[in-house]
Amino acid sequence: MRENTAEESARLQSAAKDHLWLHFTQHGTYNDDVDIPMIVRGEGINLFDDRGKKYIDGLGGLFTSQVGHGRTELGQAAAEQAAKLEFMPLWSYAHPAAVQLAERIAGYAPGDLNRVFFTNSGSESVETAWKLAKKYFKLTGKPGKHKVISRSTAYHGTTHGALSITGIAGLKQDFEPLVPSTIQVSNTNAYRAKELTAGAIDVTDEQSLERFGLWAADQIALAIENAGPDTVAAVYLEPVQNAGGCFPPPPGYFQRVREICDQYDVLLVSDEVICAFGRLGEMFGATHFDYQPDIITTAKGITSGYSPLGAVIATDRIMEPFLTPGAMFGHGYTFGGHPVSAAVALKNLDIFEEENLLEHVRSNAQTFRSTLEKLLDLPIVGDVRGEGYFYGIELVKDRATKESFTAEESKTLLHGFISNKLFEEGLYCRADDRGDPVIQLSPPLIAGPADFAEIEQILRNVLSQASAKL
Repeated sequence: MRENTAEESARLQSAAKDHLWLHFTQHGTYNDDVDIPMIVRGEGINLFDDRGKKYIDGLGGLFTSQVGHGRTELGQAAAEQAAKLEFMPLWSYAHPAAVQLAERIAGYAPGDLNRVFFTNSGSESVETAWKLAKKYFKLTGKPGKHKVISRSTAYHGTTHGALSITGIAGLKQDFEPLVPSTIQVSNTNAYRAKELTAGAIDVTDEQSLERFGLWAADQIALAIENAGPDTVAAVYLEPVQNAGGCFPPPPGYFQRVREICDQYDVLLVSDEVICAFGRLGEMFGATHFDYQPDIITTAKGITSGYSPLGAVIATDRIMEPFLTPGAMFGHGYTFGGHPVSAAVALKNLDIFEEENLLEHVRSNAQTFRSTLEKLLDLPIVGDVRGEGYFYGIELVKDRATKESFTAEESKTLLHGFISNKLFEEGLYCRADDRGDPVIQLSPPLIAGPADFAEIEQILRNVLSQASAKL
């Protein structure tokens, strides 16, 4: 396939700089001498820019591209649906694609998570779940329950409600005042367990890791008590916390959280915008870690990014009061459950089953881990952590003491060198400093050992150069 000519690329650059407002981007970075990276196509696990250069997609777009790029059958599913029924809102009416997809998602979901409310994105799913929790408790005679508990450094989205639940102060300050009634507790960063517990627990073995998990879970109970149990509606937790660098749950953590939620009649929301649809080797992260949520929020991998779609999956218990005559969840989106997006999602799930992608991830997950763990011989690499096809590599100034970089050092290291250098070397991933500096990896689920080895070699080359700069 022909890439853009030099003339076409120059025209696109000019138009992009004049008209396109990029997301989470410092636009001052791009000037007459610095071009905006222009990705024009994808194939498998690779991306190609307008000059024909190939990059490994080490982030799956944005934790999204499960089945890989260039799947023409997904485009065909979209075209066929658009020719048949291009749009119909789910406002008191239904259409077959949404019905079929809701049924299929309910079949994959654990327990009695049988009710599916469609959205367009992860942020919308998170926002919807909060409104659903508040309305549910109003209908069941507990109108004071409206507060939400989430974890430090956790990212849950950009809309005002979702951003309020997010535990990253730096992202929130520019948009305050936000929605009140959100509370943050400790995350499960086992690498920093000694700091989080004020020296009480230093994770050195499985037993101390479990103690840390129970300690972290009990912080939720303490927060509920402090806020007042009659005021807390929900706890939002990712199966593996993304921001901060992939924090898996310690053994017993989610089981203890489930007990706490049952004790205080608080809904457990499993935010699986990233972790659902194969990222951890199961359709849902809750299945992988063996816990039962009341609500699951999701998006991204449901269509592998081929069309926008999100979903909130709730238990029959949550739906029950809404079945009373006159009751209504007064909430919705024009494009939620869009026929084209639903058709794409159905075909995406067909690919999962036809190509046995879940088993592929489970079979290769340990190889991905062990390949990345080779980087631990570099002095700048403090920790490699994650699950399935979802990993974070924490960078440190001193591995022996786990000393991190200052904010200014992190900015210089990550954004001034590592991020650009990785892309230059052919790896698209994420260098993130929301918390301690990390490199995040989330390749398409079709990736295998040879791809892992290539990713590791690029990382090794760039991180070795970064180490030499310290």
